[in-house]
Amino acid sequence: MNSAMSKLILLLQTLVLTVFVSCAQEPSSSIKLEQVEFIQKIESDSTVQIIDVRTPDEYASGHIQGAQNINFFDKDFQEQIKTLDLNKPVYVYCAAGGRSGKACKVMESLGFKAIYDLKGGYHK
Repeated sequence: MNSAMSKLILLLQTLVLTVFVSCAQEPSSSIKLEQVEFIQKIESDSTVQIIDVRTPDEYASGHIQGAQNINFFDKDFQEQIKTLDLNKPVYVYCAAGGRSGKACKVMESLGFKAIYDLKGGYHK
């Protein structure tokens, strides 16, 4: 096999490897919890951070005791999230699960270690 052919094979192998590596998905560090388990975990750990990502009006109409309201739609949402402790568990919820799921992705990208998302959202 000549030198040009060897280089072409090496290039193709590198390209294939690059495609496989770039397509591999990182495992999610957030875990969806049913309401009962979500509440049990909050009640059993005094170090948790509870984040309500709904609007202030939604928050005012009722929320989980001890929850901090960080509105997902605020322009500085990510900056507010950065003020939380990356190493403490974070429990996140919204009204139906959409905003909290997106908030979890933001937190994952920022390096939060343990993120729990209330499946189905908050209901009184």
